[in-house]
Amino acid sequence: MKSPGEAAAIPLTGSAQNGTFCPQSRRRYVLIAAILASALGFIDGSVLAIAMPALRVDLGASLAQAQWISNAYALTLSALILAGGAAGDRFGLRRAFVTGIALFVAASLACALAPNPTVLIAFRAIQGIGAAIMVPGSLAIIAKSYPKKERGRAIGIWAAASALTTALGPVLGGFVLSAFGNGIWRAIFAINLPLGLVSIYLLLAKVPADQPTEKRSLDLGGAGLATLAFGALAYGLTAMNAEGGGLIPVPAIVAGAVLLVVFVLYERWQREPMIDLSLFGIKAFAGANLATFFLYFALSANLFYLPMLLIAGWGLSSAEAGFIFLPLSVLIALLSGPVGQWSDRIGPRLPIAGGSLVVAIGFGGLALLTYAGIHNFWTGIFPLMGLMGLGMALVVSPLSTAVMTSVEDKDTGAASGINNAVSRVGGLIAVAAMGSLAAIVYARMTGGASGIPGFGEPPASGLAANVDAARIAASDWAFAVVAAVTALLCLLSSVIAWFTASGQASPWPQQAAD
Repeated sequence: MKSPGEAAAIPLTGSAQNGTFCPQSRRRYVLIAAILASALGFIDGSVLAIAMPALRVDLGASLAQAQWISNAYALTLSALILAGGAAGDRFGLRRAFVTGIALFVAASLACALAPNPTVLIAFRAIQGIGAAIMVPGSLAIIAKSYPKKERGRAIGIWAAASALTTALGPVLGGFVLSAFGNGIWRAIFAINLPLGLVSIYLLLAKVPADQPTEKRSLDLGGAGLATLAFGALAYGLTAMNAEGGGLIPVPAIVAGAVLLVVFVLYERWQREPMIDLSLFGIKAFAGANLATFFLYFALSANLFYLPMLLIAGWGLSSAEAGFIFLPLSVLIALLSGPVGQWSDRIGPRLPIAGGSLVVAIGFGGLALLTYAGIHNFWTGIFPLMGLMGLGMALVVSPLSTAVMTSVEDKDTGAASGINNAVSRVGGLIAVAAMGSLAAIVYARMTGGASGIPGFGEPPASGLAANVDAARIAASDWAFAVVAAVTALLCLLSSVIAWFTASGQASPWPQQAAD
């Protein structure tokens, strides 16, 4: 998320202090604006997963449309985030940040008013473009506003506030959905309007403008090719579900693969590429990004489809299901600091490999629990989500360390941006592929019987008891397969980290031989 352009701006009258563009008395406004802007993305992403069953009922959305409501946003965000980071360097961080927030808020308002799934998907894509500019700008403007000796504390406050938002957003959103009914999902998008407007006001009225640091190319050609490539792949994987007849859409997948090759060749030809492909020649960097892809693929698939199972399948309230995000946010907030210090001492290999293994065990437990048809949330699902949260807390900070220490200092900004994009591409492909897998398993388990709602779709009232039982059993099986596949991917992430990351094989200090 950190932009590489953190050089001091051209001094403004009375504002150049300790190499920053912002006077000390106004830095708190930058921090508040960055926290509010970050809250937009965190609330939007996590609460939407809880609201998806209600949204599907209210708009009559199919599973494929539900996947694209998530993936339209993820596609434009992941494909454009590196260009968005470069925009801050080229046009000035304040200007780019305000533009990103304004576009995100305008698209959010349109999402709140969307009359059907197709319109919602279109504006979600526009919302992702705004996020691609806003997300890297959030941390970068803090780094550019505060001098180095104060930067760590400011970023710590931002991270803590972001963790609190991530933890409480789904819980509060779940209670609101339970209290006000299906139509209230629109408030998830509407709440972005006041938060965004306050952020924009603070930035324009209280914070001086910074000067561009360098005339970097935005590589819009590369961004366009990436969007087309990942879009075609996501379309093909999404269409490969039972609602489309269970057929493999070969042309779309082949087109996506070909476009991906064209994107790689284009980036190699560019003088200022969006992605420096030479970094992938570094074993530790390539391994860390491959581990990131598998781990965030697994995390995104479970966090998107588990709420569907709990709410639409098991009949849990949105308020109760909202708690599944709590262990992840709280444990990362509490343990990232100590784990980061531990990783600095022994290297990132053991924390990443061990944490990925713990996540694999957590997802494997979800697979066994749902396969057995055990519908215990507080004594089953919630503890396993806590185990997953512990594993992710062990991974997050050391994974960043592994990425940043695998390259030269001059490339740390580019390396961080690439890793951020890789994690989001993992989520994009996960929602597309695992949704189709779940739909295929669900259709085969139900035998395509009429009157049974699709996977993740809440049942209509008055459904016969035997039909409802078949629906629930098929939902359990479908999610169990998804959880099992993601557990294996986390295990693969653990193996990759063990063989590519630097560090000791033991957490204990090495004893010198006598």
